[in-house]
Amino acid sequence: MARKKLSNINNKMRHLITKINPRSPISEQYRTIRTNLQFASVDHEIRSILLTSAGPSEGKSMTTANLAIVYAQQGKRVLLVDADLRKPTIHYTFRLDNLRGLSNILVGETSMQDAVESSDVENLDLISCGPIPPNPSELLGSKRMQFFIEEAKQHYDVVIFDMPPVLAVTDAQVMSNFVDGAILVVRSKRTDNEAANKALEALESVNANVLGAVLNDRDKKDANYYYYYGS
Repeated sequence: MARKKLSNINNKMRHLITKINPRSPISEQYRTIRTNLQFASVDHEIRSILLTSAGPSEGKSMTTANLAIVYAQQGKRVLLVDADLRKPTIHYTFRLDNLRGLSNILVGETSMQDAVESSDVENLDLISCGPIPPNPSELLGSKRMQFFIEEAKQHYDVVIFDMPPVLAVTDAQVMSNFVDGAILVVRSKRTDNEAANKALEALESVNANVLGAVLNDRDKKDANYYYYYGS
């Protein structure tokens, strides 16, 4: 049983390309996404971002983690928050425990300062999900969530949220009005056009500031790059 559990954890650990090979073409594409986001914030600075996808297993959490790293590598103080209170993964990605995190903050059990954990990437701090609550949407749409975001922006240059898929649950829609912008992650050959359009419509229906989409997992032979960001 223990061996099976350890195997599952290892399977969920991710190798973050921007950390292990920052000079790779893929890392360069993440930096392009970062640059495009900075250009998108000429009139209104983008300091809080959520990433979501149409459905599960579309590369959302991997994209979120790598984007947080390239911001940190730029010298920005970055806080990456696992706001997927249903199927969290950041604690696997960065090999943290998940005993205390965002859910504890939102129910008033702990402070942001006590929930923050340092990563092995300079300038990047993390808040994991914490215990999975029975009412994620209610917690994410609460006044405490708004206060948490404002408090986080006082201590960090950029706050990035990893959210559940937008077509599965309403969490990303609920959160979208609390942050400066939303990004939709689309996976090549997995996300169909109809699902992507529905996801975009779902975000726009709540007046989310959709900054664009990230296409990931595209075959190298199909293009000269892996990742593309555009509106």
